[in-house]
Amino acid sequence: MTQPAKYWDQFYRNNKANFFKDRKWLRVEFPALYDATLPDAGPRRILEVGCGAGNTLFPVLQANQNPDLRITGVDFSKQAVEIVRTAEQFDPKFAEAHVWDLAEPTGALPPNIEPHSVDIIVMIFVFSALAPDQWKQAVANLERMLKPGGKILFRDYGRYDLTQLRFKGGRLLDENFYIRGDGTRVYFFTEQELEEIFGTVFTVNKVATDRRLMVNRQRRIKMFRIWLQASFEKPLEQ
Repeated sequence: MTQPAKYWDQFYRNNKANFFKDRKWLRVEFPALYDATLPDAGPRRILEVGCGAGNTLFPVLQANQNPDLRITGVDFSKQAVEIVRTAEQFDPKFAEAHVWDLAEPTGALPPNIEPHSVDIIVMIFVFSALAPDQWKQAVANLERMLKPGGKILFRDYGRYDLTQLRFKGGRLLDENFYIRGDGTRVYFFTEQELEEIFGTVFTVNKVATDRRLMVNRQRRIKMFRIWLQASFEKPLEQ
């Protein structure tokens, strides 16, 4: 399959930091992120995989009162990483950003990330960009970075989301795996699939379907969105 890095670089080159809206739902959906920013939280390491333009990294940085917090954003696209590094909100005292492939076949970890050193890994609309034959390697890479007792906070596209239903037949790469017009790829998951993919390595704390009816009043259309939200935990060492 064609290497998709150039398509993600072009995506961020075209959209810059304006494509994604601030994720105001983060504090409600993933409170553990903000627990790590409390003044007395102690040393905490957060890794955002697929950091994009920084729409999770920057709200966490803005809320941070913890002098011992470190947050690292990594992304497949060097263009996305450059957007994060040059943003006004980027604070190198607490944050880093690096180019890294979640499905890195050699198992090499991102710069300055030691094995079993991360407390929280955040993955929001990133796992779906991988081809199914990359899932196993990606999970192994996540396991190697996460501390025992560490958590993965996950949100991604659910099966039969409006986005999937809009794809034409020519966009199908594999079952439930599509290529967009801009060359980027997307997979649509079921709860059972996520439990099978992550449950072999991690404890499944939660896998749930978030169904939303979105109304575009200007265009007078209804949009039925389906997302999956999950939390996985690395078991404590015996």
